[in-house]
Amino acid sequence: MSKLTFDPSQTDWNLIRSFVAVVEQGSLTRAAEVLGLSQPTLSRQIAELEGSIGAALFERVARGLKLTSTGENLVEPARYMMAAARSLGMAAATQDNGLRGTVRITASEMVSGFVLPALLRQLAQLHPEIQIELVASNQVSNLLEREADIAIRMIRPAQSALIARHLTDWPIGMYGHRDYLAGLPVLPSKNQTATLALMQKFRWLGLDQSDQFITGFRAAGIQIDRSFFDFRCDNYLVNWQAIQQGLGIGIAMRWLAERNPELEQVLAEQELPSLPVWLTTHRELKSSKRIRTVFDFLAEGLLQHRF
Repeated sequence: MSKLTFDPSQTDWNLIRSFVAVVEQGSLTRAAEVLGLSQPTLSRQIAELEGSIGAALFERVARGLKLTSTGENLVEPARYMMAAARSLGMAAATQDNGLRGTVRITASEMVSGFVLPALLRQLAQLHPEIQIELVASNQVSNLLEREADIAIRMIRPAQSALIARHLTDWPIGMYGHRDYLAGLPVLPSKNQTATLALMQKFRWLGLDQSDQFITGFRAAGIQIDRSFFDFRCDNYLVNWQAIQQGLGIGIAMRWLAERNPELEQVLAEQELPSLPVWLTTHRELKSSKRIRTVFDFLAEGLLQHRF
């Protein structure tokens, strides 16, 4: 058996982070999505780590990846290293009591594009010394790994080490461009309740890989599958543009749809779940004056602003 040559002091900590992500997600594909990397990049990082250790960490099996004995032995030390790195980063961040510096925010593409610019303009006027980095992504960034300082999410985070404040709920509805609706043989009434038979008369815009819309419709008692949607794209900005161009009927936040007078709500009697708005940060980061200032500003802005 060959002697391992692993030297943690000479190893890129990003490789350790990638190793832990693959272990926790069970596949390169899911781990790459969580880390915001391409699968080839993640594969290269795992190969580099294996090269520095001198042994394979994973073996391919029918259902994905399985840890080798070497990999099994390294899981807990790797997790300990990541926890230590987080503690070091948190300790450094909380020692900074000044406002000057950078705050990294993550939010969905829609929130980043239609909500945050106006709020961040006001923040810049009040605190020009604070620089903002905005990660516009629908992937849920891991605040525990310091991928962001503050997150605006539509789901409640489960980690106990995070501070999460439920600010408000944004109603959603089904909308179509008036030109598209005018071309339908039977115009859906705003007061009609959605039924599968009625809904199948329209062209629907939905998501591709995500099952969020399918789950939502099924929760409302409407049993559909992926083929129900005639246009599918996981980018919400693209779907929003598709609604405005008259490609079909899609789901949108009401406050956003009501800005466009050419859009009409259909099947308004059908109850759709509202989107909860959660503002989240790490507990230790709240002791940073800069991050606390941005967190409190966003909380007030998201709660009071009517967009």
